[in-house]
Amino acid sequence: METLLTWLESCRVCPNFCGVNRIKGEKGKCRTGSGLVVSSANLHFGEEPVLVGSGGSGTVFFTSCNLQCRFCQNYDISQLDYGSGISSGELVSLVLHLKSSGAENINLVTPTHQAPQIFEALNQARKRGLTLPVVYNCGGYENPEFIRELDGLVDIYMPDFKYGSSEAGERYSLIKNYAEYCKESLLEMQRQVGTLKINARNVAVRGLLIRHLVLPDRAAGSKQVIDFLVENISVDTYINIMDQYRPVYRASEFKSLNRRPFRHEIDEIVRYARERGMSRVLC
Repeated sequence: METLLTWLESCRVCPNFCGVNRIKGEKGKCRTGSGLVVSSANLHFGEEPVLVGSGGSGTVFFTSCNLQCRFCQNYDISQLDYGSGISSGELVSLVLHLKSSGAENINLVTPTHQAPQIFEALNQARKRGLTLPVVYNCGGYENPEFIRELDGLVDIYMPDFKYGSSEAGERYSLIKNYAEYCKESLLEMQRQVGTLKINARNVAVRGLLIRHLVLPDRAAGSKQVIDFLVENISVDTYINIMDQYRPVYRASEFKSLNRRPFRHEIDEIVRYARERGMSRVLC
């Protein structure tokens, strides 16, 4: 795990490439140093059914984010930094408690900017009996070089594929080259874990599951997202086309985002995905 922690010394964990020394307490765009900051940890029954099973998904919500989405649906955690610092040992205790409570997996929510610290703790948790699948539930703005370092450490990748174009990412999340980094990272995730595999209890054990939140007025470039998956990943990819968007946080600053999507806008993307051959569409 020391090799992962060295990524914090001149931070290049994500494509913001802030270059700050987080080991010494410097902070970049994610506003996080070398410690762990957690908002909550619990059994979550509102995730995808293939993650929830009968025991629930053992979710750990990590505070802050490497994106600055103006419409973030969890902005109190990601943008307002609601949460508390914990030690590596406390994170180990949290995940082992989730396991003993019946969790189907350990679901790391928004882990990207804290990933080196997280996997240091998970290494200790495995030594103490953690055998559950580890879910990397991220925003999709990943450094593919860092994702390669996670080969063998992650069982289920569950990235958002937020935007089909980087212009949308820069406009709505204040980050550069979102689509390029997301696409390259998805290819690496697929290489590592392959198509999602489901056990006899209909619970995911390994593979790639993608989320895409449909924004109003076609603002996310959803058809471009589908096209990339069909042409470069697999038509067998599991994708959750989500209709939960609400105009919260600073969404009112954008006319196109200041309403919920119409039903026909959601249905258009679901239909398009199926017309392009994607049969494992969750919605």
